Amino acid sequence: MRALAALSRFVGNTFAYWVLIFAVVAFLEPGWFIGLKSAIVPLLGLVMFGMGLTLKMDDFAEVARHPWRVALGVVAHFVIMPGVAWLLCQAFHLPPEIAVGVILVGCCPSGTSSNVMTWLARGDLALSVAIAAVTTLLAPLLTPALIWLLASAWLPVSFMELFWSILQVVLLPIVLGVLAQRVLGERVRHAVDVLPLVSVVSIVIIVAAVVAASQAKIAESGLLIMAVVMLHNSFGYLLGYFTGRVFKLPLAQRKSLALEVGMQNSGLGAALASAHFSPLAAVPSALFSVWHNISGALLSTYFRRMSEKEDRRVLENTPQA
Repeated sequence: MRALAALSRFVGNTFAYWVLIFAVVAFLEPGWFIGLKSAIVPLLGLVMFGMGLTLKMDDFAEVARHPWRVALGVVAHFVIMPGVAWLLCQAFHLPPEIAVGVILVGCCPSGTSSNVMTWLARGDLALSVAIAAVTTLLAPLLTPALIWLLASAWLPVSFMELFWSILQVVLLPIVLGVLAQRVLGERVRHAVDVLPLVSVVSIVIIVAAVVAASQAKIAESGLLIMAVVMLHNSFGYLLGYFTGRVFKLPLAQRKSLALEVGMQNSGLGAALASAHFSPLAAVPSALFSVWHNISGALLSTYFRRMSEKEDRRVLENTPQA
């Protein structure tokens, strides 16, 4: 069991590489992964169940201690990422299926790997976990509402269908995970040790299945989608960080806000797009999953080296609006 836990930690620490490798392999050999499309939704449910196993009441204590900071992060996440997605779709005149996919990933809750990136960046981990948990719990209501509001101009969007999907693949598995943890107590500890392995394998399969199902479309318009994904993610980091600056948060909280705003639950985006729209609509989520793990690792490395003194110098040299 100890060896399995060590393997799990290694795979979790090298998550971005595995996603990238299997995305490339799925693009080159789509036939190997095309049959896995039906596993996308169950695998996402498994990841969310694992998240439930790790959630503790202490994770929500930050909400009680600093409610306005958590609220700021949640509002920033659900305003900045959907808003930037909509603006990019307008600016690039994206085709309907791709536009819906970009908006969909923009309306998803915070990504599960953002907590790891915040820890690596020496950010406020408690704030990061609280924002991720609250955005995930609000997702069944806010995600379909935002998709309906922003994406209906491109394709028909059913609020209720999206609501029930997110309820089933996000909220229900999380609740079951929390209940299992409460009932089984210490007996779930070994399961928690191997959760990174389960999560990485699940997300890798989801990304590979999406890439395989849309291989021809990616070959045709993949560079455009990748450019939009990179801009979307980058603006999320930048605007998240400067939201913290505007509200005069300390450096550690600004780091958390940047990573929580900029990183999305792209696995959920891929599952929803595959279930309700088309394989092509799932491509932005798949590419986002590859890219935000790479960019998040790079940004957390930069943040880790940033001291308060360096941060003040950066802010002093930034032109004021």
